[in-house]
Amino acid sequence: MDNGIAIKVKTLSKVYKLYDKPIDRLKEAMNPLKKKYHKDFYALNNISFEIKKGETVGIIGKNGSGKSTLLKIITGVLSPTSGAVKVNGRISALLELGAGFNPELTGIENIYLNGTMMGYSHEEMRERVHKIIEFADIGEFIYQPVKTYSSGMFVRLAFAVAINVEPEILIIDEALSVGDTRFQLKCMNKMKEMMSGGTTVLFVSHDINAVKRFCTRAIWLNSGVMLEDGAVNKVTDQYLDYLKMGEKVVDREDKAEKNIDDDIPFVPGENIAEIVAFHMYNSKKKDVSRVDFNERVVIEVVYDVYEESIESPVLGVAIRGMDDDYVCGLNTLLDKLVIPWEYGRNRFYIEYSEGIRAVGGKYYFDAALMDQTATVNISYKAMIREFVVITNYVGEGRYIIPHKWSGAVEIEEN
Repeated sequence: MDNGIAIKVKTLSKVYKLYDKPIDRLKEAMNPLKKKYHKDFYALNNISFEIKKGETVGIIGKNGSGKSTLLKIITGVLSPTSGAVKVNGRISALLELGAGFNPELTGIENIYLNGTMMGYSHEEMRERVHKIIEFADIGEFIYQPVKTYSSGMFVRLAFAVAINVEPEILIIDEALSVGDTRFQLKCMNKMKEMMSGGTTVLFVSHDINAVKRFCTRAIWLNSGVMLEDGAVNKVTDQYLDYLKMGEKVVDREDKAEKNIDDDIPFVPGENIAEIVAFHMYNSKKKDVSRVDFNERVVIEVVYDVYEESIESPVLGVAIRGMDDDYVCGLNTLLDKLVIPWEYGRNRFYIEYSEGIRAVGGKYYFDAALMDQTATVNISYKAMIREFVVITNYVGEGRYIIPHKWSGAVEIEEN
């Protein structure tokens, strides 16, 4: 294995046999014809990836997607059904805090016991025990049997042991919210210190913002299958869209839809007017379907007018999220503008000068031509254009509102 690789997973699968009734297991074992009484359940199905030394990688996915199974195989707790895992470095795992503790032993005795289980000698643990005791900060209880500990003291000691053994690879599974605020701050500082020091980190969490904060790369598992592996913001945005939509949202990369109006001949129709094309131009005047969240965007709506008698028609453009959340709706009536309305081909533009300030993910446009009250639809095009907002982790929520920070703010009195 390449010395620059910390973890290599190749065509990894984990299959469990599921039986409808307990007796079916015996029937299958005793059947001379090897009749199958079970159904195969793939907790992991043909997973492959490599993690370089020093990388911080988030593992995301819904409950039951295979995240914990993957971590347990990497740490040696479980064996794979097929495929292979190679680990280059000493692992410390925060999977089930304190799983190896003996409740009859004291805190100090459990520190040495866990050290032995992780491959350290008694002498090596003696050099580390003071630092672990200091980090756990549970006072005289360190000399008492673990069975007398409160749940808070228990997880403090378990976390202190796992994080203070100078691992080359640290694996964390939803284990950062332990203890009180001061202890959590201590844990966060230690985590950042380890990451900056070159420790390889695998981080599993349902908190997508935490994944964005800590990780540079993300792996998305779904029902045992790896759907995506790439830059953390791109993968987590796709995952959030998936949670909203209930299905995987396919990324079309940077391919604009083909609806150039010059290719569409003007043919008078039965309607009063018709929207025939919709373009989204970025700051380079390129028709695209992917834009940075703060990038200037110009929308061109192309429409054919067949009847000029309409008085003060209105053009509206709306942005919606893939979960149908109404992001922003604007129209020329509200902005007190008059659109061109001449027989033949017409066009009108709307500019988002500071970008479409939504957080990263997929969105779509609706466009409509309406009467002067903006009530009656003359031509309504739902989901006329799908697009992706690209953003780094610069804010949370739904929108990134333009802002600036300062040391003091003068508040005007009414």
